[in-house]
Amino acid sequence: MARKLPEIATSSMADISFLLLTFFLLTSSIDTDLGLSRRLPPLPDDIPPPPVKQRNVFVVLVNAYDMLLVEGKPGNIKTLREDAKEFFLNPNNDPNLSERRKMETIEHIGPYERSKGVISLQNDRGTSYKTYIAVQNELTAAFNEMRDDLSIEKFGVKFDDLTNEDYRKAIQEAIPVAISEAEPKDIGGKD
Repeated sequence: MARKLPEIATSSMADISFLLLTFFLLTSSIDTDLGLSRRLPPLPDDIPPPPVKQRNVFVVLVNAYDMLLVEGKPGNIKTLREDAKEFFLNPNNDPNLSERRKMETIEHIGPYERSKGVISLQNDRGTSYKTYIAVQNELTAAFNEMRDDLSIEKFGVKFDDLTNEDYRKAIQEAIPVAISEAEPKDIGGKD
């Protein structure tokens, strides 16, 4: 006579698995640091915005095929950062690039000519998220590099390494992040 093997009771195994799964889902942290850190401007107090000269606007358009149009010409994501920096800083006072404000004294920096430039970003509704983020990253990196350069020149360290809050505010005042993003439109492209 064959001997019958004892069976393992598995009826509560599904309940235990479900409880463990629920426990790990509730206690684990999920990284949600995706996206862009942008702060919306405050609502205007029925005061019309000041007029902006076309010379002071750096226009970047991205169509539904993820192609860039920078200042009315076909652009490249690889050169966008340098193009934005050149426009904003206008080192040779080119009349086709952004104007500079009158020389003003910024505390902790001294005399400085700030740019009047604004970068205007317009996306098509069909623009891929990947391209949208890549363009945003390049434009933000342009401002970060300009701030790093000025911070190294004035304080000897990169902007992110500044520990003195007054120095950080001075750099931010000298080089504000001036990116204006319009609501997406159907610029052209996919049907």
